[in-house]
Amino acid sequence: MTQDAAPQVPFAAFEALDIRVGTVLAVEPFPEARKPAYKLTLDFGPLGTRRSSAQVTVHYTPETLEGKQVAAVFNFAPRQIGKFMSEVLCLGFPDASGAVVLVHPSHPVPNGGRLF
Repeated sequence: MTQDAAPQVPFAAFEALDIRVGTVLAVEPFPEARKPAYKLTLDFGPLGTRRSSAQVTVHYTPETLEGKQVAAVFNFAPRQIGKFMSEVLCLGFPDASGAVVLVHPSHPVPNGGRLF
């Protein structure tokens, strides 16, 4: 799956995104979601915990997600997904078949650290 590059934006647009690292504390099934997904609770260290809906069921089980550090957009407005309020957007790339592979640091880093 190839896509054209997005239009250029000023660097300030990137700086406006607050991308942080958090550790997955808990994973719950999300059977009400339109596409298979999990409800994640993430620890962002001094910034507290946040919840997210993540369509990552192809490559991850609850057991492989718990304790994993992932990157997330921290400053998007919360989004209602069914009866669930998603507070952060976990970041990922599509594999060759379109299933999401999460973005994560290659080495442990402090929770709440900001991408720069």
